Amino acid sequence: MPAQETLVSVEEYLNTSYEGPDREYVDGRIVERNLGEKDHSRLQRKLIAFFVSLENSLQTFGFPEQRLQVKRTRFRVPDVSVCLGAEPEEQIFRTPPFLVIEVLSKDDRASDLQEKLDDYRDFGVPFVWVVDPRTRRGYTHSLAEGFEVTREGLRTENPDIELPIERLFE
Repeated sequence: MPAQETLVSVEEYLNTSYEGPDREYVDGRIVERNLGEKDHSRLQRKLIAFFVSLENSLQTFGFPEQRLQVKRTRFRVPDVSVCLGAEPEEQIFRTPPFLVIEVLSKDDRASDLQEKLDDYRDFGVPFVWVVDPRTRRGYTHSLAEGFEVTREGLRTENPDIELPIERLFE
């Protein structure tokens, strides 16, 4: 007989501090995120630096590991969330950011990534970048393209908010 999974409330999730990386919350389940290794952390740092460099000119605000409430009972924690315009005042984002970025870890599963992409699409995130440090490739998922069409490279509709993948690995 399989072990019974204990579900927790949204309130309990929001009022609990977790050791290590923040956890995601999916329909009552606490979901551990794969710990990043140096390659993962380095990419995250470079991505944040890229968006900080655009902060004054384009009003981009990059946030590492920011909680997003994508549905009433779902909270995701992308590696980087990027907002345009005014800096959000919310502690937990309940408005879709312009872009979220997922840096893959060696233990990430394709089915888990697809579930996240579906959540981001349903939430209304216009762009999702997925970066794989092992293959040194990056992909853009676009809401306008229904997230079904994946293009190699890190792009948005604004040419100033594009990042050649090679630049992340310099």
